[in-house]
Amino acid sequence: MLTSAIIRQLPKVELHDHLDGGVRVGTIIELANEYGIALPSTDPKALHEWFARGGKQKSLTLYLQAFSVTTSVMQTREALKRIAFEAVEDLAEDHVRYAEIRFAPNLHTARGLTMEESVQAVLDGLDQGTRKTGIPIGLILCAMRSQSPAISLEVARLAVAFADRGVVGFDLAGDEAGNPPKKHLDAFQFIRSKNFNITLHAGEAFGLESIWQAVQICGSHRIGHGVRLVEDMTIEGSKILEKGSLANYILDRRIPMEMCLSSNVGTGAVASLSGHPFPTLFRNRFRVFLCVDNRLMSDTTLSKEMELAVEYYNLTIRDLEKITINAMKSAFIHHEERLKIIYDVIKPGYALIRKQYGFLD
Repeated sequence: MLTSAIIRQLPKVELHDHLDGGVRVGTIIELANEYGIALPSTDPKALHEWFARGGKQKSLTLYLQAFSVTTSVMQTREALKRIAFEAVEDLAEDHVRYAEIRFAPNLHTARGLTMEESVQAVLDGLDQGTRKTGIPIGLILCAMRSQSPAISLEVARLAVAFADRGVVGFDLAGDEAGNPPKKHLDAFQFIRSKNFNITLHAGEAFGLESIWQAVQICGSHRIGHGVRLVEDMTIEGSKILEKGSLANYILDRRIPMEMCLSSNVGTGAVASLSGHPFPTLFRNRFRVFLCVDNRLMSDTTLSKEMELAVEYYNLTIRDLEKITINAMKSAFIHHEERLKIIYDVIKPGYALIRKQYGFLD
């Protein structure tokens, strides 16, 4: 039986983790006190519940409201460095062995930091975390759909400028409705012209058109969420009877999808865990894997996401190894580096757990 304790020991790979969605509550309280920022509560337990209330009530409005609080304490070099360092510590404690953390640098300039300075501060914190834990970490820079395409292009240029210092990719996040990714085409064309990496939030709160634009117009190498892809399929039980051209394209070209179970239910992207498309996509050989999205707002860890997959979808330890390898194959680092982590860390780690606990599957 795959218990919580066993799942926690498994080596993991995290590719969709927002820095401002995973800040420690204690850190928020300390920084708010230092910078004179009012909080909904200064009691750690009550504040934690406040941050998680949106996901628990399935209210997208409340879920998103919480980010205004976390970003308010992330406006100095010291705060960004500390929060990035603590994020690595928290991932290491959950036995994550490779991770890509993302943030939007233009959301951290309210107290005078430039976007470049905010990126360097986060990279400094991630580097400190790597030196302590040994975990390699990549940084993804996000642009926001609702903001000017000129800002997106600036963020894209910044991502490429820091490509030799730890930035591994470019993302477009934010509300999909009324904000098609093609509006930010200049940023994507710049990234592609530099042979750089793109992941794009799509198919979460909007349908197939969002995914289609992400892949066919913007050239995304991965899809953040993508749960609405099932609208391009005829499904019976867990079997896909027929796929449309977009679903076939994504399957055939092994385009990875970063799936976030708790977050998708908490924001209303899917109605329930039992109705989440992840198991259908996984059983039908799409390259999917599990991610946390926002650890604080969704009150989760990657271990908890795996526990949900075991409980609701009957995943085995072999299945968890498969999705972990799917994630590592999809990471924005060089091929040789991906293979090294797969064969030196992930496979031996799972083999050891299987032997230690007597798993035969």
